[in-house]
Amino acid sequence: MLKMTRLVAAVLSVLACGQVCAVDQTPPAEARSEAMVPRIDGEYVNVYQPAGDVFPGPSVGQLVAGKHYEQWVPNDHCFIKDQSGRWHAFGITHPKTDLDNVHLGENQSFHAVAPRGPLKDALKEGAWKDQPKVLPPAARPGEIPANHAPYIVQRNNLYHMVYGPTPIRYAVSNDLFEWKTRGRLGNTPGGRDPSILFWNDTYHLIVCGVHDVRIATSKDFKVWKEHTPILKMKQGVDPESPSIVRYNNTFYLFVCGWNGIWDRKELQGAYQHVTYVYQSDNPLKFDLSGEVTTVNAHAPEIFQDEEGDWYISSVEWPHRGVSIARLVWE
Repeated sequence: MLKMTRLVAAVLSVLACGQVCAVDQTPPAEARSEAMVPRIDGEYVNVYQPAGDVFPGPSVGQLVAGKHYEQWVPNDHCFIKDQSGRWHAFGITHPKTDLDNVHLGENQSFHAVAPRGPLKDALKEGAWKDQPKVLPPAARPGEIPANHAPYIVQRNNLYHMVYGPTPIRYAVSNDLFEWKTRGRLGNTPGGRDPSILFWNDTYHLIVCGVHDVRIATSKDFKVWKEHTPILKMKQGVDPESPSIVRYNNTFYLFVCGWNGIWDRKELQGAYQHVTYVYQSDNPLKFDLSGEVTTVNAHAPEIFQDEEGDWYISSVEWPHRGVSIARLVWE
């Protein structure tokens, strides 16, 4: 009887151990490098405030081609230095409309130029000045009217501007003022708000899907390989303005969120300013568990100046136009 009791106990012990081992053998979360936390250092400087201009058309809704509008609203944007070292900004723009049509007429890009000199000297209120609008529909025959979220890289002595929404298209320039369209950007995925990370001799094109962030890669800027989405957004939040930067041998995805909640009382409410930051050692794969912080910025660009210091921009928050602040990593 004693032997039988011991045998039963041993069997139960093995079964229990098997159950515990099954739990313990669940694959652990993928290890990643230690994350640094980006933080906005100081106040935003409102460097660019749109000047009044003539709407180039075509007429749409309440907007009339050829009519002068005093107030313009910028949105997703980018920064680039020219060959002389002068800073330029490009981005979505359109005349201010009523609150039921806040994105009406987003068919051309603004172009603003900073005072000559290093970025630190150009961080003064209203110092960046308007240039003629870039690539309105009349300059892009055969394309859809919309021209959103330009992003510029320099390649083969030419500036390459990619822009959306679907299909992602591109144009080239040798001076940032005169642009020639080149049509669709290869077989890139559909989406909006494109940006580019160049790393390991490869272009990484990042775009917004409906509820996710997508990516495609290319060695030659012609043939693109689409990968599985790199991040599925948290429930109730849609992505806007994603970009990836590499810092301290790991990657950070900055993606602004839109939760659909807006009382339609103020224009600024349409430009939500919660940007999520995720870290990963692989630019082709992020997940929600990699969230390291949120920062207050709408449609931000993360970039470095001549000395390697980091900056973040925000549009329509906390000021009208485009603002820039220092970004530190802790």
